[in-house]
Amino acid sequence: MQTTLVLQNLLSAPVLFFVLGILAVVMGSDLEIPSPLPKLFSLYLLLAIGFKGGVELSHSGLGPMVLTTIAAAILMSLLVPLGSFLVLSPRLGADNAAAVAAAYGSISAVTFITAQSFLSVLNVPYDGFMVAALALMESPAIVVGVVMARLAATNLEKGQGSQGNEPIAWKEVMQEAFLNGSVFLLIGSLVIGALVAQFSPSGIERMEPFTEKLFYGVLCFFLLDMGLVAAQRLRDLRQTGLFLVAFAIAAPLLHASIGLVIARVLGLPQGDALLFMVLSASASYIAVPAAMRMTVPQANPSFYITSALGLTFPFNVVVGIPLYMTLVQRFIPAT
Repeated sequence: MQTTLVLQNLLSAPVLFFVLGILAVVMGSDLEIPSPLPKLFSLYLLLAIGFKGGVELSHSGLGPMVLTTIAAAILMSLLVPLGSFLVLSPRLGADNAAAVAAAYGSISAVTFITAQSFLSVLNVPYDGFMVAALALMESPAIVVGVVMARLAATNLEKGQGSQGNEPIAWKEVMQEAFLNGSVFLLIGSLVIGALVAQFSPSGIERMEPFTEKLFYGVLCFFLLDMGLVAAQRLRDLRQTGLFLVAFAIAAPLLHASIGLVIARVLGLPQGDALLFMVLSASASYIAVPAAMRMTVPQANPSFYITSALGLTFPFNVVVGIPLYMTLVQRFIPAT
């Protein structure tokens, strides 16, 4: 890993505020962000990246590169939870394995946004259509996780001679997977951005003070809060065990490596390749936990929230992004 990239990432304002949040908890400070604000920051970030992504998508169009990249992203969101479930289920049981697998098959929008900020610091261009991949990777993993949990429960009941199994409430599953707030806002903002760019270009300029100039500061504030939350989750590591701790670090490295291979095969430029790797390597700690609480209530939240938020998220933000960029620069030529 190039030392320069690590320093540029560590010394960027968003990452430093994230570290400040962690230090506040470790040192016993009473610093806290009032509860309505983190939700507002999250909604703002999703709206801003969705709108900007829609504008860029309108400019680039739905060409072969865009469609194949989105298809590859959806494929990753299906295969990652399947592979993760097979690895985790012998140690964690079907319910916990399904919930953790769904989290790692899904994505972290904040990690994606942090990677975009990292690319901006390096002046490496990237395409807005990657936001479409971000929006479409969240839901398939939730569906796969629920199906894996229910299939395992069905097989267990058959083995015990049970005559029936409670059917999957598909309406609730699909609603939580495709209409949860973050996915709905992201896709809606993407569509609005594309429509504005196509039919009312002057609206883009009017939105710039909101979507551009405020963005970096809000990201810093949000990552400060995420540092506080992540540090608090680290206290739950004793419940997860060393196996899940190792998985939370090894999984993003493996998934990012697979993402690099796919990006190279697709011929993605360096900026898009990094974002594809980050999407492949990140884990959901917002949408998936909400869905799993409803559909797989037997799963232990300490497993799938602590591993994704307490370990994988800070690893990706602090170490993973510059490491992935080093691999991108090594294996994908600059354009």
